[in-house]
Amino acid sequence: MELPHYDLFVLAAGAIMFGLFLLIKGGDWTIDASVFIAERTGLSPLFIGATIISFGTSVPELFTSVNANLTGYPGIALGNVLGSNIANILLVLGATAIVFQIEGKAKDLLKDIVMMLLATGILVYGIMSGVFSVVLGLIMFGILVAFVGYQYATNTLVLEEDDEDDAGASITSMGMALIILLGGLIALAIGSEMLVKGAVVTGTIIGVPDAIIGLTVVAFGTSLPELSTCIAAARKRSVGLILGNIIGSNTFNILSIIALTAIIKPLDVDPVLAGIQMWATVAVTIGFAAWMLVVGKITKFVGYIMVTAYIAFVAAQYLGPKLLM
Repeated sequence: MELPHYDLFVLAAGAIMFGLFLLIKGGDWTIDASVFIAERTGLSPLFIGATIISFGTSVPELFTSVNANLTGYPGIALGNVLGSNIANILLVLGATAIVFQIEGKAKDLLKDIVMMLLATGILVYGIMSGVFSVVLGLIMFGILVAFVGYQYATNTLVLEEDDEDDAGASITSMGMALIILLGGLIALAIGSEMLVKGAVVTGTIIGVPDAIIGLTVVAFGTSLPELSTCIAAARKRSVGLILGNIIGSNTFNILSIIALTAIIKPLDVDPVLAGIQMWATVAVTIGFAAWMLVVGKITKFVGYIMVTAYIAFVAAQYLGPKLLM
């Protein structure tokens, strides 16, 4: 006996919420444990902040995208990254600017912004090609590794040394760190499975393509770690962490998440994402880069505009799908 659509929707919504909870908690545990282990092995705090923290807040996207692609939903995998990059800039930075004005110097941000723009260019190339192949994934990941190595060697990262926010402070031993790391990875695996399945069922019930669900619902959920990190940093007036986290996360989303997803299994591009959705991602990224390099600050007023623009973008995906495909 088939369940009524309402019952299925309630179950799917429950799966999405619980999946998001597991992704957020799993991401927190993974970051805390990784930072503790890295510190114990002698890595510099600066390098830890710029690599583990930036990548750690992107871990939910990674598990979700890999899971979606392996289970036959590449639209969710790629839509998740596109939507997350839009959400990181318009929603996360916008909401953060409402709490505390964000300012940055062009000379400090230039290299990171250039790499984010390069990654976005590669993203467009892959989408226009119709598939992210294993070879392209390897090239993308290689570029990321080279850039992180370069940043470490030149020691000119944007993040401040105390930007770890005392991650891992509650962990007291290597054994505890390994257990927490394992628990975090398990939570991420289960959470990503529930989120993907719940999103697919929800999309089927309301008649929205999987790619759009990935672009909006899934992307919003997997961007919550960046949001919480940046809001916390804003309260501490830690501008370096705010900008470093967003620019770094958007770069990692493309050069690690899409790359690793494609390396594990070639990532086919859902045609739904090759139109307005792709160009919206490009426009938001370039607009943010130009604004920070020319103006150098995001005021509370601009923050409100950014958040409003994000809400309008998400609403447009459901209210005007025929115009956006």
